[in-house]
Amino acid sequence: MNAQTSGELLGFAPDARLLIVNSDDFGMYPAVNEAVIRSIEEGISGSCSLMVPCPAAGHAMELLRRRPEIPFGVHLTMVCEMPRLRWGPLAARERVSSLLDETGALYPHHRIPELLARARLDEVETEFRAQIDAVLDAGLRPAHLDWHCLADGGRADVFDLTLTLAGEYGLAVRAWLDPARERLRGRGLPVIDHGFLDSFSFDPDGKAERYAELLRTLPAGLSEWAVHPGLDDAEARAVDPDGWRVRSGDHAFLASPQARELLRQEEIVVIDYGMVQRAWAGGLRRQPRGRGPRPPHAGAP
Repeated sequence: MNAQTSGELLGFAPDARLLIVNSDDFGMYPAVNEAVIRSIEEGISGSCSLMVPCPAAGHAMELLRRRPEIPFGVHLTMVCEMPRLRWGPLAARERVSSLLDETGALYPHHRIPELLARARLDEVETEFRAQIDAVLDAGLRPAHLDWHCLADGGRADVFDLTLTLAGEYGLAVRAWLDPARERLRGRGLPVIDHGFLDSFSFDPDGKAERYAELLRTLPAGLSEWAVHPGLDDAEARAVDPDGWRVRSGDHAFLASPQARELLRQEEIVVIDYGMVQRAWAGGLRRQPRGRGPRPPHAGAP
């Protein structure tokens, strides 16, 4: 007997075309926050991921408190890639010193190999717990965990740690690379069936046309797009000179009538991580540690 497909595990027919459109980097700065909300409420994005250490995270959490129906994840953050917009760890620096460079700051993107070579797993856990618990202490209930700038956490032991935390807190986990996907599929957990799309891998020029073509050719099964919507305003251009065009292009397409019409024409079902979380419930062995398990997010699918 064949194993169930991810779509079937989520309650869909085997030939259903399913798409997670998850807006990453929520909380980074105000123009991102506004665009993420618009992309969900007016567009085709179904969920988002919150960067808790970032300057606008408090504003993002307030937006989520007003919108309990929006499923969201914790975008676990150990990297600060923006020299004009700095953020640091939530845990006390002396408790996570292996995650910091010689200046006491989080590593920038181009030094990720150094971070991964020296990061102590116990200190990674300390920081990840601080970020998850900050969300829970704000009265919010996330649906999943993923990582900022690190595919599947960047290291196998970091991925394993994240799975343990997900089991404890009752969350799903984004799996991007083949080894993790195969492993989770073998445990009967729904994961994407096709290559993961990161919108920063696209040239901003012609992005709308590229997205439209991807929707027209979307295969049956579960796919995921990690998108990064943001508004084109003066602050975005000032603090995010390398990223604002990517973000504004994402927002323009996600919130467009064209995107909604393409989903209708192609009979594509956009799902969110709240639905994935419910399918994962009970699939991970819970190992209560620290503050113990929390109730899962109860947002609508």
